[in-house]
Amino acid sequence: MPESAHVRHSGEGKAFWMLNGLYEVKASSDETNGAMTVMEMTIPEGMGPPPHTHPGTESVYVIEGTVRYHIAGETVEGGPGSFFHIPEGTLERFEPTSTVRMLITYAPGGIEKFFAEAGEPAQRRELPPQSDTPPDVDRLIEIAKRHGIEMQPMPA
Repeated sequence: MPESAHVRHSGEGKAFWMLNGLYEVKASSDETNGAMTVMEMTIPEGMGPPPHTHPGTESVYVIEGTVRYHIAGETVEGGPGSFFHIPEGTLERFEPTSTVRMLITYAPGGIEKFFAEAGEPAQRRELPPQSDTPPDVDRLIEIAKRHGIEMQPMPA
């Protein structure tokens, strides 16, 4: 196999727990020469991120479950097989309306460094024990800034 090829099997690679979800790195920016980051996310109902913009594009494929996406002021529902492409700089957020599993590609890569700093290493490849405290959104906003992500507080 060429030196630049990348293969990752189920359960391999780095994984993080954040916002009561499991965030698995399938391909990091280091493994793709900075071209992209690919992540599989399993997120419980109601645990989506605050509104934010990325310095690059985001492409999302829903594998299982349902999600409500808010993209540039519009709301779109999605389920298994739905695909969303969000251009660079577009304000967006999503709300899982059931436990959702999604494959997300960020281009260029590097966003896995945000998840590594904002989350914690996953002890198992499953959803973490549910936290009984609300997320520290101010902390997320501060960490996001360091990674070129503009994050806003959650809407009321």
